[in-house]
Amino acid sequence: MILVEHYFLAVIFFILTMICWGSWANTQKLAAKTWRFELFYWDMVIGLLLFATIAAFTLGSLGTEGRTFPEDLKQASMASMGSAILGGVVWNLGNLLLVAAIAVAGMSVGFPIGGGIAWLLGIMVNFFLVYFRTGSSPDNNLLLFSGVAVIGIAIYMSMLSYKKLTSGTEKTTVKGVVLSIGAGLLIAFFYGLVINSLDPVYVEGGGGNLTPYSGAFFFAVGAFGSTFLFNPIFMAFPVEGKPVKISEYFQGSLSTHFIGVLGGSVWMLGMVVSFMSVGAAGPAISYALSNAAPVIAILWGVFVWKEFKGAPKGTNAILLIMFILYLIGLLLITLAKA
Repeated sequence: MILVEHYFLAVIFFILTMICWGSWANTQKLAAKTWRFELFYWDMVIGLLLFATIAAFTLGSLGTEGRTFPEDLKQASMASMGSAILGGVVWNLGNLLLVAAIAVAGMSVGFPIGGGIAWLLGIMVNFFLVYFRTGSSPDNNLLLFSGVAVIGIAIYMSMLSYKKLTSGTEKTTVKGVVLSIGAGLLIAFFYGLVINSLDPVYVEGGGGNLTPYSGAFFFAVGAFGSTFLFNPIFMAFPVEGKPVKISEYFQGSLSTHFIGVLGGSVWMLGMVVSFMSVGAAGPAISYALSNAAPVIAILWGVFVWKEFKGAPKGTNAILLIMFILYLIGLLLITLAKA
């Protein structure tokens, strides 16, 4: 198994995770030209499970660290597997709400609000995960929570920018914000659940007996399996438009299916490199840096997809302040490693 043990190398991998988690939704935007998000999502979770499996049998079985993936499966406890799978289920419902929010309100709204809340609350969850298990925090708490406070202000600025963009269309504003908030509240808890499944030999705060690669694999199993429960509900009761039939999925082109699988693979690449590195930084720092995805999503939404084109005067200034605050929060969190 290949793991990262040096903090600054880990930070580089967390930045890669941030890019992956802030960019995968571009595949949804691409597919949305001909493909509803409910249909896109089937391909996305296929990509998640496929990439997690490949990573487990390659990076998770090479090198000299710990157990190989097949060896880990033989000794894995039901409690550890269950915690990782539950993390996948919780994340999956939150992520479905997030892609619904993106479909309704765009990347530069869904990510800053939903991703921002998940980022802020998740840092707290993972901090207390370690604190209650070890009785202390390995990080500079002043810098860590200063970064959290700055991120909170950035989330508020995001809501202000969306309100200006949708002035006069209150119904759309409420729907986009509510979906984003629901997504954030759920996604905040998935990382801690998967961390809880990991062997404390590999990460401080872990309470199970899985390697990081096995944890990522069972997370993907949970996300894939729960899609068969959650997504049919979204298809029957869509957040916008008419109900979607499963038969429509089989009418998609090969390229359309590939885009969805690519989106899931990009997201899981971020998960794998984050878990490769979590032992070098601890859950709170690793989650904080990895989940800085809103910074990337803002850039995509504003400059590539032009989601705020034609917005009222003053909106661009709010967006700029929001982006700067996210960067300041990110810097403070990076420096919080004692």
